Formats: sequence, C-alpha cells, structure tokens
Amino acid sequence: METVYLDHNATTPLEPRVLAAMMPWLEGGGNASSLHSYGRRCREAVEIARDQVASLLGVGPPEVVFTASGTEANNAVLRTVAEGLDSGHLVISAFEHPSILAAARRLEEQGFEVSRVDPEASGRIAPEAVAEELRDDTLLVCLMLANNEVGAVQPIAEVSRLAHERGVPVLCDAVQAVGKIPFDASELGADYLTIGAHKFYGPLGAAALWIRRGAAFSPLLVGGSHERHRRAGTLNVPAIVGLGAASALVEREIDQWSAAMRRIRDGFESRLSALGGTSVHAANVARLPNTSNVAFDGIDAEALMVRLDLRGLAVSTGSACSSGVVEISETMRAMGVSEAQALGSLRISFGKDSTEEALDRLMEALVEEVETLRRLGEPEVAR
Repeated sequence: METVYLDHNATTPLEPRVLAAMMPWLEGGGNASSLHSYGRRCREAVEIARDQVASLLGVGPPEVVFTASGTEANNAVLRTVAEGLDSGHLVISAFEHPSILAAARRLEEQGFEVSRVDPEASGRIAPEAVAEELRDDTLLVCLMLANNEVGAVQPIAEVSRLAHERGVPVLCDAVQAVGKIPFDASELGADYLTIGAHKFYGPLGAAALWIRRGAAFSPLLVGGSHERHRRAGTLNVPAIVGLGAASALVEREIDQWSAAMRRIRDGFESRLSALGGTSVHAANVARLPNTSNVAFDGIDAEALMVRLDLRGLAVSTGSACSSGVVEISETMRAMGVSEAQALGSLRISFGKDSTEEALDRLMEALVEEVETLRRLGEPEVAR
C-alpha cells in the first residue's frame, strides 16, 4: 500500500533537485576551512548557498549564519541577550516552538523573568498584548511568523515596530513559514530570524540564522573561527548546499507552491461537512495555505491518527503522551481550546506535490474511521 504523506509541517521530503545539488558534495569531501583546493571548492559552495539564502530572505549575505537546526539558532539568540546578566525580562508568545519555550524556562531558573502572551481564540497574537508586557528591563521579544500546529500567521511587523519603540530587539522563528508563504525578512522588522531547510524540501541538519546588521550576537558554540566567529564547528557542506538549493527553489516557485497547497487544503476543508461535527482551528485569520487543524467531535484524535496510519495516511495530532498521560499541546492550551476538543484535533499539512487522488483517499478513510470511532464511543443501550 502506497503511503500518503500529509505531515509536511513536521518535515518535508527531500526535493530531487536539491538532492542532485548535494550529491557532488556527498561523494567528494573537503573541509571548507582548509586552504588547499578541496577546501577552497567547499568554501565557494558554502558562499553560493549563503547568497541563495540571503536572496530568498531579502538580506545581505554577511548577515546569514549557518547552524545545524532552527533549535540551535533560537537558543543562540536567547543566550546572546542574557549573556553576562543575572536578571532581565523576556516577552514570548505562549505557543512558541519548544526550542524557545524551553530556553526561556531555563533562563527563568537562572533568575530571569518571562512574560508569556496568549493568542486570541483565533490563534493570532494581538500586537497590543505584546506591547503591554514590555518593561524597561525587557531584553527580547520572541514571536514566530507562523504557528506550526494551526498555521496562524502572526503580525510580526507590527510587533517589531512596537518593540523597537521601547528599544527591544525581536526574534522571529520563521521555520514553519518558508516554502509556504512569501516574505522579506528585512521588511518584517525583526532583528533575528531563523529558518530550517527540512521544512521546505531541503535536508535535515541545515538551518540559518539571520542577524540584522548591528544587532548584538554572541556565539552559542565556540572553539573555532567558522562563520566569522559566530558559530564554531566544521561546516556541513552537503547540507548547506542543500539549504541553498532549496532556498533558490522557494524563491522561484513559491507562488506556484502556495497556490497548489491552498487549492488542496481548501478542497479538503470544503468536504469536511460530510463528516459532521468538525471545526477548523484558526480558520478566520491569516493562515498557512497548507495547514488544516481539525477538531472532530466525539473522537480521540490519537486513535484516529493510528487508524489512518494503518491505512497508509500519515497525519499528526497536537497531543503527546508523557509518562502514560496524554497532554494537550502548548498551542491548544494557549488558545483556550477545551481539553476534549484539543484531544480530538488532527493536523493535516499538505505539501506542494499533494494530489487530488491523495485527498480522495484521505476523505474516504476519514468518513469510515470517524464513523467507526464515534460508533464505538457511544454508550451501550441497556438491554
């Protein structure tokens, strides 16, 4: 049975054209820091990739730093603003990526204070809610460009303007947005921005941090002069080349990709009425064109996910099992979604190559499995 992959917000398949660009560097090695011909060839490939990433983001190539993941890049920024301090204040959205939530909690343990701004029920963070939390000792504002679970696009430009009026820098985690919506990093107003290749058909293990010219930065990893002393460690040339190639594809084809994903996503949501008892989270705000997070009344989403997986359909839930206890996600909790509705929600995230045939197969399976689970969940009639 052929598997239908519908979890593109978790990771995307490697694009054949990206793999083709990487292959020469996978087959023939070299250290980009070496001065001989092998090293110089690798260095040239890395700088071409830097130009491609910078072009996609609309920024200067020297402002782009390569990292191994968006998580590393986010952690580097939070470490930067806290370096040398015993206390201070951060403002973050309550549904940031775990790499920011966890790094902020660690700073709290060290004596810093963190204000967490809940989104509106729609899934959108209100700029004025962020502004209300700013203080004289605020060191950083963190707000993702697009939420990874419900797809809600956030008002980064307005938040950045309000933060800068108080002299506070802004970190924008744009990992989930690249390859789905077009944007220009320099126009968003943020001071730091992170992206990850595997979210837009590039390889795992390659990401980038944009640091606005003049913004403070202290390396998270030390021990070498790599990346202009901003990130120590031997450069992963094949993965960086893949990041660059994927960036170039996005820049050329983003409008086509977005339209294709929106068409499939909207077609899916228009057919949900056949199931009854469904609602789409963040349906009334700007949203990623590929993302549909659906609450199914009377359904355990984890059970539904497993049943779909057995039928060759890969989707995800917003809940996670920890020590035998199912917990709802930070996103659902922050949005004020009821526990029953959160535990009954599935995220379907389409890709640029998702087909109508895949959608037909998804709908056929959903109709059958949702009906079965609802029937199984009904109380038995007394005999």
